[in-house]
Amino acid sequence: MERKINRREKEGEEKHSNSEGSEQDKDYKTSLITLNVGGYLYITQKQTLTKYPDSFLEGIINGKIMCPFDADGHYFIDRDGLLFRHILNFLRNGELLLPEGFRENQLLAQEADFFQLKVLSDAVKSRWEKEQLASRETTFLEITDSHDRSQGLRIFCNAPDFIAKIKSRIVLVSKSRLDGFPEEFSVSSNIIQFKYFIKSENGTRLVLKEDNTFVCTLETLKFEAIMTALKCGFRLLTSLDCSKGSIVHSDALHFIK
Repeated sequence: MERKINRREKEGEEKHSNSEGSEQDKDYKTSLITLNVGGYLYITQKQTLTKYPDSFLEGIINGKIMCPFDADGHYFIDRDGLLFRHILNFLRNGELLLPEGFRENQLLAQEADFFQLKVLSDAVKSRWEKEQLASRETTFLEITDSHDRSQGLRIFCNAPDFIAKIKSRIVLVSKSRLDGFPEEFSVSSNIIQFKYFIKSENGTRLVLKEDNTFVCTLETLKFEAIMTALKCGFRLLTSLDCSKGSIVHSDALHFIK
């Protein structure tokens, strides 16, 4: 008799446990929401979409705003599906985190306004204003010879990220063509300073030193800067000293887009 009672108690506990487990699974499944935004499917949790009260997404999830469904029964929102990635990441992280080189601030601000996320809209507009101010400031890169400051080049541009790109390109080219890197030159925020430049004849891009190591000439570095600028869509606004008869021989280059 005692064994039967214990068995019944055990069976009752298992049923109760299974019942709780199934209810938890059901709650978890209902907390997952699939959104179809402009043809792109996003799966996230209900708590993420309802993070900001009175937002468009919170209104949809809590039934305050009517929203159509697609053929599979998912909420359909006729907005930019690609940009919604950044909307969702903001809801998840609580801050604006955008990939490097992001250039769709105006569109993202419009999306933030549509979804009634004022905090995000303000963050995007603030970022946009800072980028516009930075774009008006001309930045420069100076390439010099530590023994002869008259031997060198200053590169001006109104795009800070482009100056950084030219800098990394010149360092890459120099590193691949110089032995003993980085002893041959030093790199700081806006200056690349070589120990010395080897003069070369016209048309010569590399000079073979006595110890059989290759050194980039100043003309080579100027040429790399000009080619990088043209490939990136920048144009040469002016060269401040073309008295030597060639852009490659000028003392300064000014690029603008």
